[in-house]
Amino acid sequence: MSSLSIRNIRKVYTNGTEVLKGINIDVEDGQFLILVGGSGSGKSTLLNMIAGLETISAGEIAIGGRVVNNLPPKDRDIAMVFQSYALYPSMTVRQNIAFGLGVKKVPKAEQEATVKRVAETLQITHLLDRRPAQLSGGQRQRVAMGRALARKPALFLFDEPLSNLDAKLRVEMRAEIKLMHQRLGTTIVYVTHDQIEAMTLGDRIAVMKDGVVQQFGSPQEIYDRPNNLFVAGFIGSPSMNFLRGKLLPHAGGSGFHLEHAGQTMLLPLPAKIAEAAGFSAWHGKEIILGIRPEHVTDAVSARRSETPDGYQATEVACTIEMTEPTGPDTLVFTWFNGTRVTCRTHPRAAAMPGENMTLAFDLSKAVFFDPVTEQRLG
Repeated sequence: MSSLSIRNIRKVYTNGTEVLKGINIDVEDGQFLILVGGSGSGKSTLLNMIAGLETISAGEIAIGGRVVNNLPPKDRDIAMVFQSYALYPSMTVRQNIAFGLGVKKVPKAEQEATVKRVAETLQITHLLDRRPAQLSGGQRQRVAMGRALARKPALFLFDEPLSNLDAKLRVEMRAEIKLMHQRLGTTIVYVTHDQIEAMTLGDRIAVMKDGVVQQFGSPQEIYDRPNNLFVAGFIGSPSMNFLRGKLLPHAGGSGFHLEHAGQTMLLPLPAKIAEAAGFSAWHGKEIILGIRPEHVTDAVSARRSETPDGYQATEVACTIEMTEPTGPDTLVFTWFNGTRVTCRTHPRAAAMPGENMTLAFDLSKAVFFDPVTEQRLG
């Protein structure tokens, strides 16, 4: 068993600075956990506490049901892959992978079999006799992963392992890490500041800010139903759009009112959303609408995607400020209520800067937030 249990973990330094403020996370055997957040969120500190590299001020960490608070790193049955690779420059790839096995006095024949297995898994057999200086960044990261794999630990810890690689290589290595996890079924805790890595790699994501887990759940749960404005804005690329406006009664339900091009504009809410969230209590009050770029699209595409209950997106005439072609789609930028809005459209439907374009707002996928508490409504 290689489950991970984190209970009420706190970290307070001697100067009184509290870095972690009561973290609670449970990871099942074989799951891939992502710790994601900006600089200073506490994610790397938490990883180091799991590894035994940082002391715990309060709380409990258990690996495979065994409390490890007072165990040194070597006794925790973990393997760590660092951002800097941490390879021995004077050793060959073969020697780097086998180093931990030699320390444990594993028989030579078993060491050789393990190195062969790991090299085949990571497709680095042809590199075994080279030294780190002769390898590319991606190859060095594979070797660092191989050294961790050779130990067969209960828990793998990755500390921003791809941040030193170029964009193309990061994509390739993400796929390698995901395939490795699928093949081996190992439990992984992976720290990153990159929300794309978080969404593509993790079974579970803990979004952190200021030493607090803002939301813990599956990638899709966090993307579709973010707990608060921070999570909504942090997860997703491009970021979610946020518009302030009033919620008012409309046609027996609710409508979102905001200013656009000098006029008051109404976006009717789908009945099932308004009823489920109890929005009638918010009539006459200001709220924040959160809507992702793919749900503000060109009118032609929106008409083709009518929802099963008959809801149709609201079409609005806009003036386009800027466009960003991405290949499969084009991002167009316009303004609503004094706020720039990012919209994802079909390339052939996108207007040029300065031209008018009809955009469709699909509020069936929108989320709404309290402007004071910044928490999601409903």
